[in-house]
This record gives sequence, C-alpha cells and structure tokens, in this order.
Amino acid sequence: MFYTRAVQETNGPDMGASEGVIDYGNGISAVDARFERPLHNAVHLVVEGGRAAVIDTGTSHSVPFVLAALRERGVAPEQVAYVILTHVHLDHAGGAGQLMAYCPNALLTVHPRGARHMVDPSRLLAGTLAVYGEEATQRLYGRVVPVAAQRILETPEGAAVSLAGRELRFLDAPGHARHHVVVHDTASGHVFAGDSFGVSYRELDQDGRQFSFPTTSPVQFDPPALHRTVDRMLALAPQAIYVTHYSQVRGVQAIGADLHRLIESHVGIGERHRGAGAERHARMKADITDLVLEERRLQGWRLSESRLLEVYALDIELNAQGLAAWLDAR
Repeated sequence: MFYTRAVQETNGPDMGASEGVIDYGNGISAVDARFERPLHNAVHLVVEGGRAAVIDTGTSHSVPFVLAALRERGVAPEQVAYVILTHVHLDHAGGAGQLMAYCPNALLTVHPRGARHMVDPSRLLAGTLAVYGEEATQRLYGRVVPVAAQRILETPEGAAVSLAGRELRFLDAPGHARHHVVVHDTASGHVFAGDSFGVSYRELDQDGRQFSFPTTSPVQFDPPALHRTVDRMLALAPQAIYVTHYSQVRGVQAIGADLHRLIESHVGIGERHRGAGAERHARMKADITDLVLEERRLQGWRLSESRLLEVYALDIELNAQGLAAWLDAR
C-alpha cells in the first residue's frame, strides 16, 4: 500500500525511487510515518546545502523510515541540524527522542509550552495510557524517549533558525493546541502547519481539488484562536501548505474558507448539545458524521459514503471528544 512519487512544481506527479516518500521540489519531501494507515501521518523533510530539518517525527516506529529517506537524499544522521515539532501530541512528536538519539548534532525546536514535555514525557504518556491502555499505547507509539534539556531550542513567536542559510520562521499558532507553532519556509514561501490547517486526506482529492477538515481533538480547541491562526497562514499567501495528515495542499485560500465555515459548524454542534448530559458525546458524534456526509454532497465527492466514513472515523470520534473538552473548560 505504500508508494513513492515525486511531485515536480511544474510537471505534475511522477514516480520516485523510495518507498513511502513524496518529493515536492524545493528540497521538501514527505515521509509516510505509517501510523494507523497509509497516507495518514506525514513527516516532512527540508534539505538544503547538505543539511536537513525534520518537521514532526511521527512515532518511534517511524524513525527508521525517516532515516532511510534522509540517506536516500544523501543526508547522514550527523547532518540533521534540526528536529522541528509543530506541537507535542504523540502522533507528531512521539518519535522525537528516538530520532534525536540518532542525530547527534541536531537541536529539537518546540514551542515554549511544549518544551517541558519533551524533557519529561510522563504526562503525555499518562494521558495516552488512560485512554488506550499500555498494550495499545506501545503498539501505536512505541517507546517515548526524553530529550536532554540542553538540546532543546524553544521557538516562541518570531523565532527563526537557519538551515544552511535557508530561514525557517516560527509563528505562534494556538487553536488546535496552545503549544502549537507553524513554520514559514522563506525560501519556498510554503508553510508547515501541523494540525492548524486541518486534516487533508488524499482519498478526498478529486478533479484537481483538495479539501481539509478542521481537527477539534482534545484538549485545547479554541475556535477564535484557530480562526486567527488560519488567517495568519493565509496572509502569507503561500502556494502550498503542508499538513501532517496528509502533506501538501494547494489552492489554500479556498481550503481556508472551507475551514472557517467548518470550524463554525463544529462550534454550533457543541452549543446545540451543551446540556445533553450523558447523551452529549453520542449526539455530537452523530452531528459531526452528518456534517461529513453533507460535505460529500456539497463537494460532489464520488467516494462512497461507507468509505468516506471509514476515512474520517477517528477524526469524528476525536472531534466529538475535543468539543466536549472545550465545552467543559468554558
């Protein structure tokens, strides 16, 4: 199920050489982290002048695939300058400690609110263990390794790093999580958005159009902040935005308009079921399911209803959980 393709800026898709990797030009690649299903969780590479930055890491199970992709691009682990985290949720950052152990010259960059969780990931793990149990947590995420504090570079609003002269700038990006950043690559003009520009699954690509669905997953969904974050990214006028789920999207202004509309749809669902008591989660989940199916009608997707709901099953559940956390925190 894993595949490789190279996407040229002008010539469209073409088959590449390494399994599970998409090359986009501008030194940017996506590596399939092989989490949950193919094309669900992307690790992004930026290679410049023989140096590399890895943006998000997937889980510890993803690390061998990332190292293999770097080797195939002529980059040894010693040439990785930065491991950059958009935020510290384990599907994005669970492999950071393992990858840092292989990359002795790398610095780990992270939002100041997330840094302590990389030094001591016990609280991140505790929440995951409470939800999934030990066996499933190990299966999904593997061993989560701490990172030495002296190897961590905090990246608040306005911070920047230089990758062989290529500037990567950090914007504070709350809305999905308070410890979220997005990364503006000034060389390409593109943006690495983590989860702040929604989830855009390649199964939904149709007739040259792409689509993204907001993620309101637990526990720090903040609708006004997320609207502002989306607008900040759009104001940079990028030709492409890279989301972790899954990789490059174009036509970002239209996608951003959809995201704004759908964020408000989620707010409406939460408000509608605020007082539903024990039935609240089930009712919100049903309404989010209906929202996905309504998008199928609006967007004219040819994907079957059953396949569409299979693709979005995890997001529907997590979005309902996130709305509940948002309601309870207000």
